[in-house]
Amino acid sequence: MIHSLPFASCYVYSPRGAGTASRLSRQLRALLKSGDADFMRMYAVRVRQQVADTSPLLGYLSGSQVLVPIPGNAPRVPGSLQVSERLAEALIHAGLGQRVWSGLRRVRSVGRSAAAAPGLRPTVGNHFDSFAVDAAGPLPLRIVLIDDVITKGRTLLAAAARVREACPSAEIRAFALMRTMAFLPRVERLLDPCVGEIRWRAGDARRLP
Repeated sequence: MIHSLPFASCYVYSPRGAGTASRLSRQLRALLKSGDADFMRMYAVRVRQQVADTSPLLGYLSGSQVLVPIPGNAPRVPGSLQVSERLAEALIHAGLGQRVWSGLRRVRSVGRSAAAAPGLRPTVGNHFDSFAVDAAGPLPLRIVLIDDVITKGRTLLAAAARVREACPSAEIRAFALMRTMAFLPRVERLLDPCVGEIRWRAGDARRLP
């Protein structure tokens, strides 16, 4: 298992918080989950602004990195395009990556964390066992895992460990457009860029911050 994974995010999501920013965060998450291509392109441009500005994201994404979308919770249906893939393509269109590499896939389904009770959510091990890497062709050396929303970071940590098996010398980072702030009674702003770390600790993932 990878012991730590750098990650960055731009926006916050408050599932139950009070106030205008919390309410708007739920609307933003719903739009993100809908997978609308125009919405993705608009927010990819906003991410680019943060990467080029004096925010914590300064320089985190660049044109030299390969973006690897995190698959959904089930094996992909042929011909479909998942939310993380749409987000990765929008980021490429905004100049925040070299190309999209879809070598990471699900080989079996896992439960949806958002729909499961806290003690029944998929573990890092569950996610790891559900992933496989198609390693045909040259493997990327600078990888950014792309997801729509990060909560604890279990999915991203498991994905990083699986990709590390196939690409042992690669630099691996992660980016999620939103991060969940489940325990705050309210959030004060929707745009709150951060760079942090997902750590493997006591048999589980821990996201900081």
